[in-house]
Amino acid sequence: MTVYAIWNNKGGTGKTSLAFQAVTRFAEKNPNKKVLVIDMCPQANMSEILLGGQEGEGSKNLLVQQGKTPRSSIGGYFDLRLKAPFSPPVYSANDYVSHPKDMNVEIPGNIDLVCGDPLLELQAIAMNTLANADIPGVNSWLSVIDWLKELLSNLEYDYVFIDTNPSFSMYTQIALAASDRVVLPVMADDSSRRAIQNAFSLIYGLKLPSEVYSKYTFAKKMSDAGRSLPKIHLILKNRLTQYMGTASAFHAVLLGIDSDISQLIKSYPEHFGFLSVADGAVDVRDFGTTGVVAFARGCPFSTMPTGKLTLSGRRVQVKQEYRAQALEAIDAVVDKII
Repeated sequence: MTVYAIWNNKGGTGKTSLAFQAVTRFAEKNPNKKVLVIDMCPQANMSEILLGGQEGEGSKNLLVQQGKTPRSSIGGYFDLRLKAPFSPPVYSANDYVSHPKDMNVEIPGNIDLVCGDPLLELQAIAMNTLANADIPGVNSWLSVIDWLKELLSNLEYDYVFIDTNPSFSMYTQIALAASDRVVLPVMADDSSRRAIQNAFSLIYGLKLPSEVYSKYTFAKKMSDAGRSLPKIHLILKNRLTQYMGTASAFHAVLLGIDSDISQLIKSYPEHFGFLSVADGAVDVRDFGTTGVVAFARGCPFSTMPTGKLTLSGRRVQVKQEYRAQALEAIDAVVDKII
């Protein structure tokens, strides 16, 4: 089982829409592999898209999953663990897994889903309290950080993709602790450039503003527990169509991002799954209307029709040429996932 976390502590990078298209395309290209998506974001946008999107009652289908007993979502599983935080109870892991194709025929049949849940924000408060509990003979932090890892040990999948929240909340740390690889989406702007540096501070405890923080970092706690950290596997430079051309004001930022990544690889090669920017970064064009329509319909680019389509009662045009370009961009991502 190989586990990917799709994460950036900065919002607005197109993470969820990219993840949806990349994971569904990956599953299409690998029909003999069992794929699990875990939605670790309280907004649960990934779940809504997989379950039908705006046009296919994805929100309603998500509420149905969350209304089951036990609650078929990551929040339902964490509810179980809040009652038994330091040792796993007897349970059926499959109770928390949904099959999107039952609700959205566009989704490949080899994808399963652990739905997202707004309960995560409330649960994070309790998780932090439990993780800091002083209990003789118990590593409280490690017990909580391993909750997702424990769930995965009771499931059989070839690949797991975790869509995370743009934060470093306790549930995000739980996701990263269960992951082998990180996919980091960025935009061509200064805040994304800073976010790359922030990601290395948060995950790996590097370039901290003060040594005071070093003993409290995620990396230090993982190291003390003898656990390895996930490696940066891909950096996705998203929506580049907006920033093309040497005359663009963003061109220097793009060059700066490449320079920053190159320096990080040189200084900390152990944290990367690649040796050069060319090997580990993928330029992804802006999907425009094609992406908006696919998102709303819960539809992979490969199966989305072109021409005049209905979206929220209005007619929109999806050009075949643009869909082909979008699919080509996603294929470039998928080719570097394994």
